Amino acid sequence: MSTSRLHWCMCLSLLLAGGSAVEAQRHREPLTQPEIDQIRDASWEPKQRLTLYVQFSRARLVKLEQMRNDPKTTGRARQTHDMLDDFLLLYDELNDNIDTYVDRKDDIRKPLKIIIEADTEFQAKLRALKDAAGVAPEEAHAYEFVLTNLLETLDASTEEHRKLLAEQDEAAKHKKLNSNSSAKTPGKPE
Repeated sequence: MSTSRLHWCMCLSLLLAGGSAVEAQRHREPLTQPEIDQIRDASWEPKQRLTLYVQFSRARLVKLEQMRNDPKTTGRARQTHDMLDDFLLLYDELNDNIDTYVDRKDDIRKPLKIIIEADTEFQAKLRALKDAAGVAPEEAHAYEFVLTNLLETLDASTEEHRKLLAEQDEAAKHKKLNSNSSAKTPGKPE
């Protein structure tokens, strides 16, 4: 390989690596360190872990509502965008965890009921944000894409969660689900 071609390949590699670093910086970790610790501690308990994701997602919406109702807030459009993005990242994590437990054939009927109730609550709050009167068009434009994406994700997920609950109910009738009791996992708290 010629020196110029080698130099070109190295430059391309550095450019791609730099682009990856910039992309990684754009997506912040939506969880705080204490929340990460709680999720890690609940790794063996689907009900506890999935419920935590619902609680953390709900907390993000409460924080969003508080920020939007505070007349002293500056940078409302950017903060709204970032908080919606954090919510979406958490909700995607929730769905990834559901997929993991389903793949393991764990019984997640109880947390699915909690999730389905939360889905309805989340949809209502986010639709209210989308339909909010008195929001300047340039402000709404700043978070319109992420809000639309989030609502589409919620709509599809809600349907999938209901379908999954019906499948889990049917599988439980035929004893095709794994019990996930912490009593079977020594050393793990309930």
